[in-house]
Amino acid sequence: MSLPQGFTSSARGFALPGAMLLLVALMVVPIPAFMLDIFFVMNIMISLAVLMVALNAQKPLDFSAFPTVLLFATLFRLGLNVASTRVVLVHGHEGEAAAGHVIEAFGTFLIGGDYVVGIIVFAVIVIINMIVVTKGAGRVSEVSARFTLDALPGKQMAIDADLNAGLLTPDEARARRIEVGTEADFYGSMDGSSKFVKGDAIAGLLILFINIVGGLILGVVSHQMAVGDAAQHYIMLAIGDALVAQIPALILSIAAAAIVTRVSSSQDLTGQIGTQFGSHKTWTPVAVILGVLGVMPGMPHMVILPAAAVAAFAAWRLKRIADLPPPPEPVAAEPVDQSRIGWEEVTDNMQVMLDIGYGLVPLVDERRGGPLMGRITGVRRQLSKELGFVVPQVRVRDDINLAPFTYRISIGGVVMAEDAVSPDEMLALDTGQAVGTLHGKRVKDPTFGLDAVWIPQGEADAATGAGYLVVDPGTVIATHLNQALVSSAADLLGPDEVQSLLDGLKERAASLVASLSPQPVPLTTLTTVLRGLLAENIPLKEFRRIAAAIAVAAQKTLDPEEILELIRPELGPLIIQKICGVREPLRVMTLEGQLEALLGQAVRSDPSRRHTIEPDLGRRIADALQRAAQPLVNEAKPFVLVVQPAIRIAIRKLVKTVLPDTPVMSFFEVPEDKAVEVVAVIGAPEALPA
Repeated sequence: MSLPQGFTSSARGFALPGAMLLLVALMVVPIPAFMLDIFFVMNIMISLAVLMVALNAQKPLDFSAFPTVLLFATLFRLGLNVASTRVVLVHGHEGEAAAGHVIEAFGTFLIGGDYVVGIIVFAVIVIINMIVVTKGAGRVSEVSARFTLDALPGKQMAIDADLNAGLLTPDEARARRIEVGTEADFYGSMDGSSKFVKGDAIAGLLILFINIVGGLILGVVSHQMAVGDAAQHYIMLAIGDALVAQIPALILSIAAAAIVTRVSSSQDLTGQIGTQFGSHKTWTPVAVILGVLGVMPGMPHMVILPAAAVAAFAAWRLKRIADLPPPPEPVAAEPVDQSRIGWEEVTDNMQVMLDIGYGLVPLVDERRGGPLMGRITGVRRQLSKELGFVVPQVRVRDDINLAPFTYRISIGGVVMAEDAVSPDEMLALDTGQAVGTLHGKRVKDPTFGLDAVWIPQGEADAATGAGYLVVDPGTVIATHLNQALVSSAADLLGPDEVQSLLDGLKERAASLVASLSPQPVPLTTLTTVLRGLLAENIPLKEFRRIAAAIAVAAQKTLDPEEILELIRPELGPLIIQKICGVREPLRVMTLEGQLEALLGQAVRSDPSRRHTIEPDLGRRIADALQRAAQPLVNEAKPFVLVVQPAIRIAIRKLVKTVLPDTPVMSFFEVPEDKAVEVVAVIGAPEALPA
């Protein structure tokens, strides 16, 4: 019959209070000798169980409850000392079995019935426990607690940095913070717990002294025993009581020392020691040295030579294991037809590819600490948050056709970027604040086009001090990949990703999704509209707001380009917030009225909207825009070009060729309450330089 779950939980909840009541009862209520035997055996069993858990832990935090367990085990043992002291002093005159068979066995069998030997053995155990084990474990706990607490702010900052870089999810960061906090609490508790063990050893000495003095006084005065008989009875019982308490105390001290000296590993302590001692290079010198000692005159040959033989056998056995060939690769059950070509050989389902030369393979080898794969994952995670949809996985592969240190980024089968890095050096970028000149290979940063120098890793600190921004090769590639993904965000979005967006929105706004897709807006049309937003650097994070605007615009037209223009006024605040702050004025460039009228007439005369601007006029407008924008670009001040709604698309196509990152907005997209600062006006056609 199984117990109800609630009953089991209640029983577990009453276990600890019941144990505390038992400790108080041991100190206050007299108990018979046979109960002492049971509790003493239980004390030894608990100590052995704690030692086994400590030895099998892979890292100290696997036994995070150890400080509290050590406290309760010490209190339990002290409670037994109080109870056994009462029994020894009250019934000690009756004989050596008066305090139970466990104390009798420890007082007679283990020390041969001689209380002088017993006192010496007890003193040796206490010295080992206090001076060697407890003092050493206490010192290790103190140092570990100090270093752990000193490193706590740095670990928290590292977690925040990994979270900001996208290498950790919020849940993973929260778990890491809890682990760091638990580690600090654990080592702080262990530093204090070592005092329990030391105090327990001192209490054992005092209890032994009290039992001996009190027993002699009671035996001689109260029971009219001879001094020799009283000493034989009471001292033997006192020593047995002390030994039966100190041996579990020594076991717990060893467990504490094993916990605080553990180094985190994927193996338990037995496996870790076995792995590190399992080399024939360790045992061969041992066998040789023991063999030399064994043949020297005067040495105990029958003891040393067998030990040398055992070490030699261990070395020989380990050497044979090391020389075994690796297991063969599994052989396919059926032979492969070399003449058959499968579709998997000519197709690749991965949308984003990163091809690298063979010299860059160490950067992606995680077994050798290659950082690139982690950086790529961080880039995808951060970019997915910014764009509002999951960026596809990046397939990294080595290409023998590439130069050794070259990489190539392809999106949708089109090569978007290609450059080279030096895997064993660092790239120092001159951001305009650098002082002095660095020696190395001078290049252009592939992402920002800054002047840069490849320098040895040992010169990175000096370059940083001189004002250079120093990054490793993995960061260079990951940053270049991030730029390529951002510029090709529209190509990354397909019908499947759009359907995932709809499915996610359906859980929060089912009616909105039902009014949007598949009727009246087909999935293909919706995909085209959203890709148009991404092409103009408008993320899809606020998809609910975007979907609501599309649902309204779809009542007027189903042309994707017209829908895009209709919803942009609703998305104006989303566009502007990426350019300037709430209280900061929006810097705008505009076109002179006569020029806008001319461009508007050209747009109305070309319904196809393909060739709306005469090429020569377009070149002159582009040159004027570049000259006007150059001061703002040099000062890194973002701005927008604001034009009439009718010509926005045409101007956007023109501006994209010369200022690809400059947003082009219509007057209707700028909120009425937004402060505007006009920084430039592009003049009339006759005023534009030829």
